[in-house]
Amino acid sequence: MALKVGQPAPDFETINQNSEPVKLSDLKGQKVVLYFYPKDNTPTCSVQACNIRDNYEQFISKGYKVFGISTSGLKAHQNFIKKFDLPFDLLLDTEHEITDLYGVWQEKKTFGKTYMGTVRTTFVINEEGNIEKIIDDVKAKEHSSQIF
Repeated sequence: MALKVGQPAPDFETINQNSEPVKLSDLKGQKVVLYFYPKDNTPTCSVQACNIRDNYEQFISKGYKVFGISTSGLKAHQNFIKKFDLPFDLLLDTEHEITDLYGVWQEKKTFGKTYMGTVRTTFVINEEGNIEKIIDDVKAKEHSSQIF
């Protein structure tokens, strides 16, 4: 079942790059951006993360808490943050439980090869914990403007 605008965002609990727990329901009362991306340190994922980084002050001024989520591991998240000086948390989903929950773990095709992976998708969640916006046609270079 695909998630829709207006419905409650599925709750989850995981850790960030510093092994600190993050639970979505604990963020009620705040606006949250959850952006799902395939893998740390890949070209398009790096462009997308840097676009958010370069516009991060605007996210803060509009009251958004930003989280990137991928199936990359803890060390990869730490290296990605350090390499690109990312000011926001990256959440772990190595078993693709959250990507499954949000319906973004899907069959993909590259160079004629079919495999399962994360489909680049962003969910904007309002203060009540409901999905306000779903962006499934992410343009890495202009992703922040797509969110705003």
